[in-house]
Amino acid sequence: MSTFLIRALGAVGDLTAFGGKAAREALRPPYEVRETLRQTFELGCRSLLLIAVSGFAVGLVLSMHTRASLARFGAEALIPAGLGIAMVRETGPLTAGLLLSGRIGAGIGAELGAMKVTEQIDALEALAVDSFKFLVVTRVLACVMAVPILTTVMNFTGMLGGFAAETAITGVPIRTYFEQAFSLIQFSDLIPATLKTAVFGFLIAIVSCYLGVNATRGTEGVGQASTQSVVFASVLIILANVVLVRVIFFFYPA
Repeated sequence: MSTFLIRALGAVGDLTAFGGKAAREALRPPYEVRETLRQTFELGCRSLLLIAVSGFAVGLVLSMHTRASLARFGAEALIPAGLGIAMVRETGPLTAGLLLSGRIGAGIGAELGAMKVTEQIDALEALAVDSFKFLVVTRVLACVMAVPILTTVMNFTGMLGGFAAETAITGVPIRTYFEQAFSLIQFSDLIPATLKTAVFGFLIAIVSCYLGVNATRGTEGVGQASTQSVVFASVLIILANVVLVRVIFFFYPA
């Protein structure tokens, strides 16, 4: 037990140092702008369809469950506003973070793991390329930029899903629905909840890159790095969400 605890604490320390180095190097020139934009497209734009479809389905289901609950109290008119608040504050950010930890985390872990075991990272170093900045920092910046944008897409498509469910039952016009949905949403709801997903993106990239560049044992290690990236990134997102929610409530108690 003590050996396992020591190894776990050592891994946490190494991961923390890895994340600190990535944050520090992201602020130092030279900046890999072209590679960062390419990674933003690969990790962000290629995840757009997944997020849009998932957001629509989540909004659809959430609206139906909300109607079943509020109908008992005759409060069906509050369904759009309730759905909007739920999606913007918590459901959209957390669901997007967990989905992207699977889509992005597995991809980064497998890609960097394969580069590590086939010695492509060593080849980059031999060509005088800063492999950490080129491979890790670019992916971290891409995730930090892409995840908040994708979260906004999930929030919007979630509300569209809620509208589809409501208009099928009540025939509510789209303008009326969205006026009610946004009636209770303020910037103090939208901005902090969306910005916290930048932390989710940072965690996804750091965990996946760390496990990828430290992969061993050939193809078995690549698969293990990919799987562990999803698991550990998802757990860290859930834990970080608890802390960030408390921080947001501290600054925006209303």
